[in-house]
Amino acid sequence: MAEQILIIDDDVKLAEMLGEYLGERGYEVMVSHTVAAGLATLDRCRCDALILDVMLPDGDGLDICRRVRSDSDIPILMLTARGEETDRIVGLEIGADDYLPKPFNPRELLARLKAILRRRAGATGGARHALRFGRLEIDAAARVVRVDGEERSLTSYQFDLLVAMACHAGRVMSREALMEKVRGEELEAFDRSIDVHVSRIRAAIEDDPKRPRRILTIRGAGYVFARKQDEERSP
Repeated sequence: MAEQILIIDDDVKLAEMLGEYLGERGYEVMVSHTVAAGLATLDRCRCDALILDVMLPDGDGLDICRRVRSDSDIPILMLTARGEETDRIVGLEIGADDYLPKPFNPRELLARLKAILRRRAGATGGARHALRFGRLEIDAAARVVRVDGEERSLTSYQFDLLVAMACHAGRVMSREALMEKVRGEELEAFDRSIDVHVSRIRAAIEDDPKRPRRILTIRGAGYVFARKQDEERSP
C-alpha cells in the first residue's frame, strides 16, 4: 500500500512539481493550497505524512501544525520561504518533525521525508520490518496487518497500538503505558478509549473476538500480547 502524503502549500507550481516528483517515487500525493482545504483533506483522508508551508493565504501553517498535533502523531515536515531560525524553532517546539527552508533540492526533501517516516515506523518500539506471530503478520513499514495472508482493516491509531503491544509480546502493558507508547502522553484515569480500540483490534485479528487468544486482558493490570498463541492452539 502506497504511503499517502498531503502537501499544503499555496505555491501551485511548487506543489505540483513536488506531487509529480514524489508520485514517481511510489507515493500517493494529495495537494491543497489553503488552510481550509488542507484541514478538510486531513479530516476526510488517511495521510501518512504532511508537508506543510508556514505561510498560507488564509492562515498560518504553524496553526495547522498545532491543530494536527493535538490529536495525531502524523509526521510533519514544515517548509518556509523565510528560513529564519525562530520559525524553525517554533515549528519544532509545537510538534513538527523536521524543517526545510525554501528554496530546496527535491532530493533533500525526499531524504527528510523518508527519515521522518522511518522514525514514525520505529516510534512504538523499534519495529521497522514485518513482525510475524504464526498466522499473524504485522508489516510496520507498509502499515498493513494480515492474518493467513489476508489483509485486515485497522485505523492508523489501532495499528500503532497493535505494534506497541506486539513489540512487547509476553509483557503486561497497562493502559497508561500503551497511551504513552502510542501518543506520547499519559492516559487520564477515567479514559477507557484504549479498551474500545483493543476491542476493534480483536475483531480484526482474532478468530473469536469474544474469546481472544492473541490479546489477553489482565484484570487490574492491562493487556498482554500472547507471543505463542498460534503454536499453542489445539489441532
